[in-house]
Amino acid sequence: MDKVQKWAAECAAKEMVEILKAHSYSAQYADNVEEARKMVLDLVPEGSSVSVGGSVTLEEMDLVETFRNGNYSFFERYKQPDWPSTVEVYRQGLLADVFVSSANAVTKNGEIVCLDCTGNRAASMIFGPKKVVIIMGANKIVENLEEGIARAKKIAPLNCKRVGHQTPCAETGVCTNCEIPARMCNAIGVVTTGVKFEGRINVIMVGDEVGY
Repeated sequence: MDKVQKWAAECAAKEMVEILKAHSYSAQYADNVEEARKMVLDLVPEGSSVSVGGSVTLEEMDLVETFRNGNYSFFERYKQPDWPSTVEVYRQGLLADVFVSSANAVTKNGEIVCLDCTGNRAASMIFGPKKVVIIMGANKIVENLEEGIARAKKIAPLNCKRVGHQTPCAETGVCTNCEIPARMCNAIGVVTTGVKFEGRINVIMVGDEVGY
């Protein structure tokens, strides 16, 4: 990203912060992932129980290792012996003090869009954890819900390839709306406003390209 592209990303992210605030989210701007990481840790008190969504953004910010090895009670979703044990961690994580994740898209109408494999990320954003922290780069800003869902489906093959799902899109790079157990796109979650529980959903918009 050159200087002009970075400037455009900064402008878009700052505008998105104001849109989110107008829709009753707690929102703030970060110039880069290092700054965003500090903001996340300010929002997650030590001693908190923490669950996370599967996220390239969190990997880029090294947050999973921080929650795993720091003074937190971490719902360990990545090192379970089998799939049923992993699902149980997802279930228990719905009762975390704080849920930290990214999302697939955010619209200029203030909608936060998640296209999920199991649905635990979308579910946690909607209800369960006491606090939600969502980090998104300017690359995830779209005009409307239709574009948000389209964006999510477009990047689904990247996530299939990343996590090793044996799906057609992991071979072709294109979504075929497959009907197999390994399918990545099983649930769509859309948060339309933060008004119900004031201060629960905290969004950090990064003036840069972050995650898929």
